[in-house]
Amino acid sequence: MLHRPLPVRLRTLFVSDLHLGTRGCQAERFLAFLSHYEADTIFLVGDIVDGWKLKRGWYWPESHSAVMQALLERAAAGARLVYIPGNHDEFMRNYAGTQFGPVEVIESAVHETVDGRRFLVIHGDQFDVVVRWAPWLSALGAQIYNVTLAANGIVNRVRRSLGIGYWSLSDWTKRKVKNAVNIIGDYEQALVTEARRVGAEGVICGHIHHAAMHDRFGIAYVNTGDWMESCTAAVEHHDGRLEIIRWTEPLPARRKTPAQVPNTSGAVEADAA
Repeated sequence: MLHRPLPVRLRTLFVSDLHLGTRGCQAERFLAFLSHYEADTIFLVGDIVDGWKLKRGWYWPESHSAVMQALLERAAAGARLVYIPGNHDEFMRNYAGTQFGPVEVIESAVHETVDGRRFLVIHGDQFDVVVRWAPWLSALGAQIYNVTLAANGIVNRVRRSLGIGYWSLSDWTKRKVKNAVNIIGDYEQALVTEARRVGAEGVICGHIHHAAMHDRFGIAYVNTGDWMESCTAAVEHHDGRLEIIRWTEPLPARRKTPAQVPNTSGAVEADAA
């Protein structure tokens, strides 16, 4: 008889950029990740639901509803659930300061780790120059991004058929293109500057779909990544240690039956930073 391993207990889980409502959302992978981890506090750091895409055309498969249900079940079981809106779910900013059942909605937060460090938690689009001052360029970038995501899907379908773990083509491209690296660096520095302004020792953000953890600007910078490309989240352990966790376990091959259930017994790859 097979026994499912007990979930790993975390003090805090930080997740952003699920983009529920889009075809690129890795909802099944996120559900598998959630089955492996439990947290006392869950921060949803923006772009959880993609209102931009849903306005243009409705797409909401059962797995996306399952994600929402799983998060609400965690809250019902006692976890604190905090929603910090991003630019794709900016409609939620109209409700900042209110609470929907167990879900707190706030613009940003200052989170204190168990060892006393204070982190600004914010989506980060407010500090993206392209989003603020050149929306047409942002729209063009979104189209290019969609093409890359499509290619990413093809690559990983082949990898899955071979029993190989997930790999992000778009994340690899960002690391190789000089201009993308420069833009990421400017974004990181802007977020660190804001953290300093509010008196925090670090910042935890999302938005640019590029998971990272470093202190090269003098204080801690943590980006949770996303669940369209990199399938990553930031976590705080009960000793205050922060970590980026990348979910790379391949999903099982799909069977031609409606009863297929996502694999929830996968291992994880932890990126030390």
